[in-house]
Amino acid sequence: MRNTLKATTLERKFPLLAVENGCIISKDADITVAFRAELPELFTVTSAEYEAIHSAWYKAIKVLPDYSIVHKQDFFIKENYQPDTERDELSFLSRSFERHFNERPFLNHYCYLFLTKTTRERSRRQSDFSTLCRGRIVPQEIADKEAAAKFIEAVGQFERIMNDSGFVTLTRLAASEITGQDGKAGIIEKYFSLSQTDTTCLKDIGLYPEEMRVGDDILCLHTLSDVEDLPGKVGTDCRFEKLSTDRSDCRLSFAAPVGVLLSCNHVYNQFIFIDDHAENLKNFEQTARNMQSLSRYSRANQVNKKWIDEYLNEAHSKGLISVRCHCNVMAWSDDRDELKRIRNDVGSQLALMECKPHHNTTDTPTLFWAGIPGNEADFPAEESFYTFLGQALCLFVEETNYKSSLSPFGIKMVDRVSGRPLHIDISDLPMKKGITTNRNKFILGPSGSGKSFFTNHMVRQYYEQGAHVLLVDTGNSYLGLSQLIHNRTHGEDGIYFTYTNENPIAFNPFYVEDGVFDIEKKESIKTLILTLWKRDDEAPKRSEEVALSNAVSAYIERITGDRSVTPCFNTFYEFVRDDYRRQLEQKNVREKDFDIDNFLNVLEPYYKGGEYDYLLNSDKELDLLHKRFIVFELDYIKDHKILFPITTIIIMEAFINKMRKLKGIRKLILIEEA
Repeated sequence: MRNTLKATTLERKFPLLAVENGCIISKDADITVAFRAELPELFTVTSAEYEAIHSAWYKAIKVLPDYSIVHKQDFFIKENYQPDTERDELSFLSRSFERHFNERPFLNHYCYLFLTKTTRERSRRQSDFSTLCRGRIVPQEIADKEAAAKFIEAVGQFERIMNDSGFVTLTRLAASEITGQDGKAGIIEKYFSLSQTDTTCLKDIGLYPEEMRVGDDILCLHTLSDVEDLPGKVGTDCRFEKLSTDRSDCRLSFAAPVGVLLSCNHVYNQFIFIDDHAENLKNFEQTARNMQSLSRYSRANQVNKKWIDEYLNEAHSKGLISVRCHCNVMAWSDDRDELKRIRNDVGSQLALMECKPHHNTTDTPTLFWAGIPGNEADFPAEESFYTFLGQALCLFVEETNYKSSLSPFGIKMVDRVSGRPLHIDISDLPMKKGITTNRNKFILGPSGSGKSFFTNHMVRQYYEQGAHVLLVDTGNSYLGLSQLIHNRTHGEDGIYFTYTNENPIAFNPFYVEDGVFDIEKKESIKTLILTLWKRDDEAPKRSEEVALSNAVSAYIERITGDRSVTPCFNTFYEFVRDDYRRQLEQKNVREKDFDIDNFLNVLEPYYKGGEYDYLLNSDKELDLLHKRFIVFELDYIKDHKILFPITTIIIMEAFINKMRKLKGIRKLILIEEA
């Protein structure tokens, strides 16, 4: 009796039987292995690397046996950014940053790969024998178990080849990820609900002559199922004009326009059907002979015979593999007006690939059904076209959207495509991946391009993650950030050194909080005094260096042994003038070896009452070693012959001291206008 019911249950039409040993078994005894694929990020792959990815796919697919199906399924789903503002340690700026992007819509990418082993008979079936059209599905038994075992072995080789490529990472899905479990949806449930969230509530599926609906969503399907719809030439990658210049190319994969660049909810399905290569060529030979015999009746037969001959010549001369291919873009919306815009967007993106947009309305149900994970063998054969494996792989989407780094250390940046915040590690991860060999950064850009704006953003987050930051600034670019940190830490951090007439820049190179003067500290003091004493073109004699070194060492012994002596340049000057002079006289040091009067005369401007008596006698007992945010603003003194070199030495000494003593703590020095 003919089935007159207009509705049926999913249970009756469901084409899958079970999941065993991580493999999906269909009711027609087809075996499918499912993977989650991680692709390279957008705008990070060069043309040569796209060639390498293409080559890896080619090598991997070649190990699969005949009558296998490769189905790559890319979900692009609109989601909203959920900020993390509940953490107690978030600063005002970090919380404001997160709040600004609250509910920001973006397109998230989920990539799956399904490898299916079917039979010769199943691979030839057309849409009129789809499981959708059958009144009852009788489960079949796997006929050739040896072929199934060889297929599983080939899948292992496929996975190894792709993972060893270093570009695409395949992770095999467990049974629970395929079927789902309590409160967590599997990939099959997600496909039927056109979602990637953990929804376990299925929607009604409506198949109507004019449209197909899943719940409230109306499907819109564009297919690449005919050679006439394809461009005359395909490639592994293409030039992205918006970010390219005359001197540099920005590359994307050939199919990128229907990937992350298509800003609507959609699924991009890519099918490659591996038939018997020899049988395919044999059938083409027979077709070419038929065309030749009928050429006198129609010139079209003669033209077709010529094209078939060219296909066969390419296959035989270059050893190319003949396969069938199909791609489709399945987009949806619950608003008809928006659906019209989406239909136009998909068509225009396909036109960017130089493909002829084909809006398919009649085959939407069967193609949707063939896209069910594990039901690839139910694909209608008439919707595929013959090509070579290399050309078919060019229709794969090879990049994903930007992803946040797993590293706990990094900075917040924003995706240039969707405007979504991302956590990016630009220090440790590039070294771990071998991209760079150090953590140095060079920020380059014309005036007004935002160098200081970015640097403020970066050093603020580095500081909040425990790093010690020392900035050498010209132009007061970091005054606001320094004041914010200073007020927040109640003066413990955010130390700002600058020169004004009312409050000139001042240091105390002889002060250390712990009272320990190591070799680095002694050397920096000697270098500082030598800079004040001698001109750049005046080299000190060896006897003068020894005398100065002895003076510094003797003074340090004095201040460490006698706490009543205030460490500063004034007391050092007095020590040399009085005590050290007597020591030299006792040693009979000659004036030509060390002229102490000349020494005191040259350094007198830095002694109390002198022109620069403020410079090295600061009464602020600042321990720069443990201050985590320090700014030296040198705009007013960068051309000063005395103040600038002294300040430079103080900066060097402060940072070297941090490097020597703060083991295991991240430190950075940043120089503006370097």
